[in-house]
Amino acid sequence: MIRPSTLSLAGLSLGFLLPVASCDRAPSDGATAAPESGQMHSGVQVTNYPLDFFASTLLGDRLPVHFLAPAEGDPAFWEPTDADVSALQQADCILLNGATYEKWLPSVSLPQGKLVDTSEAFSDRWIVVKSEVTHRHGPGGDHSHAGTAFTTWIDFQQAAEQVRAIQKAVTPLLPEIEQPEVAARADRLLADLAVLDARMAKVAERMKGVALLASHPIYQYWARRYGLDVTQLHWEPDQGLSDEQWAEFEKAQKAHPAQWLIWEAEPLPASVERLKATGVTSLVFDPCGNRPETGDFLSVMRQNIADLETAFPQP
Repeated sequence: MIRPSTLSLAGLSLGFLLPVASCDRAPSDGATAAPESGQMHSGVQVTNYPLDFFASTLLGDRLPVHFLAPAEGDPAFWEPTDADVSALQQADCILLNGATYEKWLPSVSLPQGKLVDTSEAFSDRWIVVKSEVTHRHGPGGDHSHAGTAFTTWIDFQQAAEQVRAIQKAVTPLLPEIEQPEVAARADRLLADLAVLDARMAKVAERMKGVALLASHPIYQYWARRYGLDVTQLHWEPDQGLSDEQWAEFEKAQKAHPAQWLIWEAEPLPASVERLKATGVTSLVFDPCGNRPETGDFLSVMRQNIADLETAFPQP
C-alpha cells in the first residue's frame, strides 16, 4: 500500500493578522526564569501536537512548552486529571486548538486571560458535523464526531492562521530584545506551510473528480480547502473490520464509487487486502494530532503529500 509519513502545513495567504489577545505575563508560584530574561515563567501549555510543534518552533529554548496528553491515543478525546488542571492553571499561556477540540474545557476552571483559541480568527468557517455515529479510540471510551469538525490544521492556510495566533500570544512573554527572533522563526514556519499548501493544492488538481473514501471523519477541512470529493467512514486503522463496517463500506461504494481509501494511520494488513480485493487501494494521510514516532509535524506532512504525488502522478 502507499504510505505517507509526514507532511508540512502550508498557507498560500500568509498575511493573517489575528485578533488574539496576548497571554497573561504575571508569574505564578513555582515558575522559573526564562533564559536571560529575569521574568519568571511557568511556560506555555498546549492541547495537541500541532500546537506543540508550532509553539516550540517559535519559542525555541526561550520558554518551555508543555503538552500533557499521553503519547497514545487522540488528544482530542483526552481528559485532564486534577494534576493536569493544576498544571494548566499555573501556565503563563494556554494554547487551545478551538473548534470544540477541547471538549473538557467547560468542566474545568482556568484563568480566562491565559486562554488563547488559535482557530478563533476563522470560527466563521468552522464546519458543522451532523454524524452521530459513536465509536471507540483505544482505551478512551466511546465517543461521537458530531458537532464541529476540529482537525483544523490539515487545511494549511488555517494552520498558518493558528501559527499567527500563537505568535501574537507568546511574543509578549519574552523580553523585547528576543521578540524579533520569534518573528523570524514564525516567518520561516509560515514559509514551510506555504510550500506545503502549494504542493497539496497542485496534487489536488490531479485528484479533481476522483472519488475518495476516508476511514475517519476528520478530513473535512482538508477536503474543503483542496476541493476533494471525500466520503468519510467510521473505521479505526488498528481494528479489524466488522460485518457492520463492511456493510457501511459497501453502501458508501454504491453511492460514491471510489478506488482509494484514506487512512489516518497504517491500517491492519487484513483490512488492506480485503479492500484491495474490491479494487480499492489504501493510502495513509496522517493528521499528526499526536507526537509522531519519528520525525516531526513538517516531515509527517511532507510525506503525506509525497505519497499523494506518487499515487496521482503528473500525466
